[in-house]
Amino acid sequence: MTIDLRRAARWHRPLMFLVYAMAALAVVCAVGIVVDPRVLVGAPIWLKPFKFAVSFVLYGVTLAWMLSLLPRRSRLAERMATLIVAVAAVENVVIVGQVVRGQTSHFNDSTPLNTALFAAMGAAIGVLFLAHLVLGIVVLIRRIPDLVARRAVGWGLGLSLLGMVAAVPMALPGQDPGIEGVAGAHSVGVPDGGAGLPLVGWSTMGGDLRIGHFVGLHALQALPVLAILLNRFATRLDERTRARLVVVAGAAYGVLTVMLTWQALRGQALLRPDAVTLAAVAALVVATATAAALVLARRRRSGLALAA
Repeated sequence: MTIDLRRAARWHRPLMFLVYAMAALAVVCAVGIVVDPRVLVGAPIWLKPFKFAVSFVLYGVTLAWMLSLLPRRSRLAERMATLIVAVAAVENVVIVGQVVRGQTSHFNDSTPLNTALFAAMGAAIGVLFLAHLVLGIVVLIRRIPDLVARRAVGWGLGLSLLGMVAAVPMALPGQDPGIEGVAGAHSVGVPDGGAGLPLVGWSTMGGDLRIGHFVGLHALQALPVLAILLNRFATRLDERTRARLVVVAGAAYGVLTVMLTWQALRGQALLRPDAVTLAAVAALVVATATAAALVLARRRRSGLALAA
């Protein structure tokens, strides 16, 4: 399980084109953050498209790399990846177009046009979810030869779907802030646009549903990185043990995603956990450490049995 950057340009070409286009857009948006003084919902107006561009760079290059791991090509998976590229293009055109117009792209119900654009984005994300799901099923069926990579890719694809689902409450009726022309919110218990963490903007005063959404989505990168590190630095462990450790990490990561969303839905800021949240985090840490220890103990027992 390696990453050969010299071959990256020959990975799935539409996905790599998306990566290059989003990288260029990120640069444009970074310039916009500096030179455009406009502020929207408490943040520089170009910050949202910047974050989306960077996110799609990571998403696109990760999917392209995962497809390169398959033992043989899958036309269905490649078509789903191309569909994802088309959906990403629609999403970013709307976001950037709304910035140019000085309008919010999300939860904007102020005019028929803004409502239609937000609805189009919602439909696009629905298509992306289904395409990602189909692609993930194909990748699992094709069975990547490296067991550690197979586990990391499978859990990463699945948990990124969980991350997408974590965003659904943002647009549900319970998130209606009662403001005319606004049909949803990131924050819970406080208005959007208040005090937030640097760059990401996550609320420091109330719950923020973007946190679980972000963490879940980036399981797509986190678990493969863990697998690469295990294969590189834990060579004394056999392949099956390393794969089991990835499963333990994936399960813990999924529980963490759910916990962060649960914390946000209770109107609780990430950095202001109450006793219940701290107890849940402690239980997760203990359970994860125990599971990892059991995996390593099983490996040692197997080694002793073979030696005997």
